[in-house]
Amino acid sequence: MRSSTMSASPRRPVVGPTDLALISTFAALMAVCAQITIAAANAPFTLQMFAIFLAASVLGAVRGVLSVLLYLAVGTAGLPVFARGAAGPAEWASATGGYLLAFPLAALIVGFAAHRVARRSPGLFTVVVSVVAAIVTVAVVGTLGALGMALKLDLSLSAAWALATPYFVADIGKGILAAVVAAAVLRAFPQLVSRR
Repeated sequence: MRSSTMSASPRRPVVGPTDLALISTFAALMAVCAQITIAAANAPFTLQMFAIFLAASVLGAVRGVLSVLLYLAVGTAGLPVFARGAAGPAEWASATGGYLLAFPLAALIVGFAAHRVARRSPGLFTVVVSVVAAIVTVAVVGTLGALGMALKLDLSLSAAWALATPYFVADIGKGILAAVVAAAVLRAFPQLVSRR
């Protein structure tokens, strides 16, 4: 009589070679987007959050978070992949350290929401991911970012929040754009959904 362990079908590893390639690709995209600065009247911004939201939306929570963690690890190790070419462990203690801490949490929440609606219509997927990304922008990224600035710059939380607020509109727009692009990617490559 065959044991249950022998008769059981082999399970796909949680992170296989294809997953590693996708995680690395999106981490590289984050590094590139962090160097792209778009001039705005009062708050020039990068496309860093777009890449994070896109990774989470396409890859789901687990692989999305892993891609963000890989990006953070590479930047912490000293490669100039953070916004405006910053790098090194000192960035975690800088005024933008709260944002770095928020990135994996943002990817986790958006990735989970995207996973829940990945097999639904592209329209519903886009709406849900856009709304969740907007909430995450304010409640997670904005809050942790403001806390980091308040601690490092010796500001009141309300003053730090006022500094962070001009970036909310841009980041909400990046979330919407990421949702639209992710819906198109998943429609073109439906096998990505099955790998979540």
